[in-house]
Amino acid sequence: MSHETCPSVKNVLLLDSDGKRVAVKYFSEDWPTNSAKENFEKVVFNKTQKTNARTEAEIAMFENNIVLYKFVQDLHFFVTGGDYENELILATVLQAFFDSVGLLLRGNVDKKEALENLDLILLCIDEIVDGGIILETDPNVIAGKVASNSIDSGLLLEAPHRVGGAPVL
Repeated sequence: MSHETCPSVKNVLLLDSDGKRVAVKYFSEDWPTNSAKENFEKVVFNKTQKTNARTEAEIAMFENNIVLYKFVQDLHFFVTGGDYENELILATVLQAFFDSVGLLLRGNVDKKEALENLDLILLCIDEIVDGGIILETDPNVIAGKVASNSIDSGLLLEAPHRVGGAPVL
């Protein structure tokens, strides 16, 4: 699909207040190596850390990319798209990620809680974007799918005597 017909996301980043990774997913080959990805994260963090993106999302251009970001507590949320992308669509993805994480963490959005629920955050990113294509932006739908996935997998872990959801007699 060409970028003219389908909006896409290059990456979704969740960094801590020191610029270290909490959860990241890349959907573009713009950063082919792990060191290139870490360097991009460092540049984006350093250029945005002095801004006040706590009440609403901010926007910046880096290396021919549009980066939207928002901070809460000690977490920094970022969504990156190409310089040809619609900023409103990227802002919707960022808000969906931000709100979904808030719902999944029951309002306790901080690094400690995020690390304890890292599986939910990664599932959240997967529900929003797949291969760079935006799938869902309704935080209630996203959180509902993630919660049901974690409950399903939790049942399998907690009750190994079940097969296919039915108890083994």
